[in-house]
Amino acid sequence: MRKDLRMPIGKACAQVAHASVEAVLCSAKGKVDEWLSEGGKKVVLDVSGEDELQHYRKLAMKSKLVTAIIKDAGRTFFNKPTITCLGIGPDADMKIDAVTGKLKIL
Repeated sequence: MRKDLRMPIGKACAQVAHASVEAVLCSAKGKVDEWLSEGGKKVVLDVSGEDELQHYRKLAMKSKLVTAIIKDAGRTFFNKPTITCLGIGPDADMKIDAVTGKLKIL
């Protein structure tokens, strides 16, 4: 999630939920079933802004991970459509950690 946007907590939670749901909907059923059987782990990390978010999206795509970019419509908190979050996975922890392991938990 982009920390530069300074979203209210409720807005931030909604954007993270959108990213999680979209990533799962874009994933293969086998990956989703495995992820759910292991507890459906989710981790929320922060990035400094859109450039860093896009950097991690490219790294994830190179690693053949499912990605879901979330663009808020700009009808409530934001005045225009705004990229807020990136969902990655579900996939093996090691595969995701290879991409995002240096990021801090929000």
